[in-house]
Amino acid sequence: MTQFADVALFPLFAIQALWVVARAERLPEPPGPRSGVGGDGPDLRLLILGDSSAAGVGAERQEDALSGQLARVLCPHVRLHWQLEAATGATTASAAARLATLPRQPIDAALVVLGANDVTRLSDLSRVLERRIEIANRLREDFGASNVVMTGVPPMGVFPLLPRPLRGRLGQRAARLDRALTEAAPQAGFQYLPFTLPFRPDYMARDGFHPAPLAYRVWAETLGPHLLPGPSALP
Repeated sequence: MTQFADVALFPLFAIQALWVVARAERLPEPPGPRSGVGGDGPDLRLLILGDSSAAGVGAERQEDALSGQLARVLCPHVRLHWQLEAATGATTASAAARLATLPRQPIDAALVVLGANDVTRLSDLSRVLERRIEIANRLREDFGASNVVMTGVPPMGVFPLLPRPLRGRLGQRAARLDRALTEAAPQAGFQYLPFTLPFRPDYMARDGFHPAPLAYRVWAETLGPHLLPGPSALP
């Protein structure tokens, strides 16, 4: 029924999508390092793979974006070796293709930040799920990652930039993908962390779509404990 509704309402969705593209402010990926080493303690080799939120869109510099905030959270506890592989517009399919081209190198943990573009592009959700499992398997088998963490799909039904009924339909698809990933995670062997950031004005970038620096800080503080080895938790 949902697929039928998507087809029936596609002309309206297309018009609204074009309106969003025309109206939205296009924020760049912030400048700054995309890899680094810092901190004291046991080595933690971290790969961050994802889309514009992983790339830090909404922040003015990488230090204030997700990667920089994660480094701030983790470096007091580990010797962090981190690498960011992210691009605006990335989908699960394009991220899987990008991962396949990366030089094989040992990593301990991987953070996968994807989902919004799968939803907005109306990607087949069963295929998205297959590709997510493929990513998790490749991270373990080709890179040796013992800890794969995937972030939850944002609740796009509350994004202020999106008009109705497009907002409602994308919200439904986001919720469906979120449920599928939640159910698949235990057997597929990755941690799946629901998206819990509040949609307050000070958490949103000025484009009404991406996180602001405050949201990146809070997000990193939430994710950090799950990236540490074993059952560790930050104080």
